[in-house]
Amino acid sequence: MNHRIEQLLEFIETEPNEPFNRYALALEYINFDINLAQKHFEILKKQQPDYLPLYYHLGKLYEEKENYSMALEIYKQGIELARMQNNSKTEKELSNALNNCVLENM
Repeated sequence: MNHRIEQLLEFIETEPNEPFNRYALALEYINFDINLAQKHFEILKKQQPDYLPLYYHLGKLYEEKENYSMALEIYKQGIELARMQNNSKTEKELSNALNNCVLENM
C-alpha cells in the first residue's frame, strides 16, 4: 500500500472529524482505484456535507464514470453550498464544471 495512503488512514483514525484527511485520501485513490475514491468522497459528503472542496472532485469522478446525471446533481449541490458560504470563486468553478458537463455529455 502507498505510504501516503497508510498515513492518511492513520490521520483519519486519530482525527475522524477532520474533513481534509478523508478528502486527501479520496484524491490519492483517484489515481488507481476510482471506486475507493468515490467511497471516501461519499463518506465525507455524508459526514460533513458542508466541506465544499469535495463537490468539484466528486462531480468529476461521476463524469469519469459516465454517470452524468449524478455529476450534474453533485455540481448543483456544490453551487448551492458555495452560495450559502458566500464563496463566489468556488461557485464559479462548479458552475463552469456543470456547464461543461452539459455541453460535452448531454
